[in-house]
Amino acid sequence: MKIAIGCDHAGPALKAEILAHLDERGIEYKDFGVQEGEKVDYPDKAREVCSAITGGECDLGILICGTGIGMSISANKVRGIRAACCSDHFSAKYTRAHNNANVLCIGARVVGAGLAVELVDVFLETGFEGGRHKRRVDKIE
Repeated sequence: MKIAIGCDHAGPALKAEILAHLDERGIEYKDFGVQEGEKVDYPDKAREVCSAITGGECDLGILICGTGIGMSISANKVRGIRAACCSDHFSAKYTRAHNNANVLCIGARVVGAGLAVELVDVFLETGFEGGRHKRRVDKIE
C-alpha cells in the first residue's frame, strides 16, 4: 500500500506527525507537501494527491487543511475520488467500510496529532465491505 499525502499551509505540523507515524509502521507514502512557511491553495494540493490515486501511483490519500472541509470539497471534484472529512473513529471506519472512500481529509485546526494518527490507522486498516454498499458506491461513480 502506498499513500499520497498533502496539505495546505495550515497542515505541515500535523502532516509531519502523520508521516512519522507512517514511517514507524513501515507504510510507504509520497509527500506532496507543503512545508512550514509555504503558502498554497488547498484545491491545488487536493488535485495533486488525487491525481496520484486516480493515476495508479498511490492507493489511498490523506489531505490536511485547517478544517478538512476545503480539501474534501476539492478532492470530491476529481472523478474516481471519494473523500471524507473525518474527526472521529466511527466516521473514519465506516467511510471505508460502506463508502469505499479513498481519501481521508483531516482538519489540522480541529483534530490533534494523537487522534489524527488514530484516524489514519482506522482508515488504512478498514476494508470495503462491498455487498449492498457496492451498489450504492457504483451509483456515485
